[in-house]
Amino acid sequence: MRDTARARVPEQQTRKVSRHSVRGQVLDALRAALFDGRLAPGEIYSGPALGERFGVSATPVREAMQQLALEGAVECLPNRGFRVLTRTPVERAELAEVRALLEVPVMLRLARTADRATWAELRPAALAAVRTAASGDHAGYAEADRAFHRAVLGLAGNGQLLLVAADLHRRAQWPEPGPSNLRARALAADAAEHVALLDALTEGDVPLAESLIRSHFVL
Repeated sequence: MRDTARARVPEQQTRKVSRHSVRGQVLDALRAALFDGRLAPGEIYSGPALGERFGVSATPVREAMQQLALEGAVECLPNRGFRVLTRTPVERAELAEVRALLEVPVMLRLARTADRATWAELRPAALAAVRTAASGDHAGYAEADRAFHRAVLGLAGNGQLLLVAADLHRRAQWPEPGPSNLRARALAADAAEHVALLDALTEGDVPLAESLIRSHFVL
């Protein structure tokens, strides 16, 4: 394990950010670096070192890292910095189970009540996720995936549901370690499930839609 001062952070991550909404920009950049593997699991990164690379003070970096710690992506190490974490198989299974308990009943209710035209309107979001997955942009796909689920759950008209579901979804998205080609295939398969689900819903095939909804949350 290396300290950030010696750990190499690729050039793509070192782009300077403007002073406007610095914390938000740094948080977005750190999330992208985590998804892309440019912030590696097990590595320790210090606020000052990352701040230097972004051209900002250590404060917005630390604030962003503290948010990532709340999401379970990193852990705070006093006087050292932040270590990037990985989800264990048990943690991933637990998150999938909780997401299913929350989202599946809502989606099943919507499958029986929303009309076909409503589902057809969500197709652009599903296709955008497919394109992003095909491009290999892991961070971009994470956002596209959340956008699709947010659009579906938004049909329920429950703002609190959206907040809780979004937090769980983000926690469940931190990528597993492994070859990038396997991760890319997983993204493509996930995106394809969105399209298949919309096909079933648009055609009014509720039994198939129910099967797809339930299987989507199984690891």
